Amino acid sequence: MNSDKPIVLVTEGSHPGPLEWLAQRVRMVEAKITDPSFNQHLTQAQGMVVRTYTQINEALLRKAPGLKVVGRGGVGLENIDVAACRKHGVQVVYTPDANTLAVGDFVFGYILQLLRPWALFNQKAYEAAQFKKIRDSVRGYQLNELTIGILGMGRVGRRVGHIAADGFGMRVLYNDLADVSSLVKFPAQSVDKETLYRSADILTIHVDMRPGNQDLVGPDALDLLKPTAIVINTSRGQVLNAQALANALRHGKLAGAALDVFDPEPPTPNFPLLGIPNVLLTPHLAARTHTAIENMSWVVRDVVAVLEGQPPKYPAP
Repeated sequence: MNSDKPIVLVTEGSHPGPLEWLAQRVRMVEAKITDPSFNQHLTQAQGMVVRTYTQINEALLRKAPGLKVVGRGGVGLENIDVAACRKHGVQVVYTPDANTLAVGDFVFGYILQLLRPWALFNQKAYEAAQFKKIRDSVRGYQLNELTIGILGMGRVGRRVGHIAADGFGMRVLYNDLADVSSLVKFPAQSVDKETLYRSADILTIHVDMRPGNQDLVGPDALDLLKPTAIVINTSRGQVLNAQALANALRHGKLAGAALDVFDPEPPTPNFPLLGIPNVLLTPHLAARTHTAIENMSWVVRDVVAVLEGQPPKYPAP
């Protein structure tokens, strides 16, 4: 009977296909953490499915004595205290491969917009003189002539490197805390951070928010970049010092920047990069393709696997 199935609490919604699959196998309850009934559901839950904004911490775990597994539909685990979960006997699963392709695509959308000015029009045609003036004056850069510096050579970093090297013929440099050379299947060179910053025409950040990464790219790192360089961050807002980046851009020490993540998120009205013309800001959209969202939502497979006593495919590291 349905009453014999484990209860799984879904806090931030999900793709309908995976939710339907989950509902056929468990007693699925959807409740936001702000719902008056949330704590009651939490006391009865054996599983949880969360996304970005549900904080799984010691206080929550104490209210969930029957909890066995938390599934994070996404790549980062910053909102989940994995150590506390393990202390309480709760397994954490996630979807590290879900949005790799989507974010890689998005990075190159940023790069092309910043380095190949498009002078778009769709409402009114340019007058002949203006049309000719734009053609005669607007110039961009060919990517095969540039060096891309990748800070963090995980799944997304490697995807960006693959596109850069094998797609655009770019020179690829990277820096990572771990030796990932066996995973790099395209022409790329591992370098120290100073060499990365000094050499990059494009610095793209793909690190997680582990301890020590707060303001990883701050004033000292930005000072090493070329004045013609651009900076891209699709990882976590906390790793890039936005005020230092704004100062560099306003004083002509950098050519441009693009950010999809912020600290805090969403950014406040006084966010320092607002109003700077050579900056692209997007509301955390890099992973938001139809396929990536569905892929992230399939974390429910590992949630059910744990509840059935099976090993999950993607346990938290």
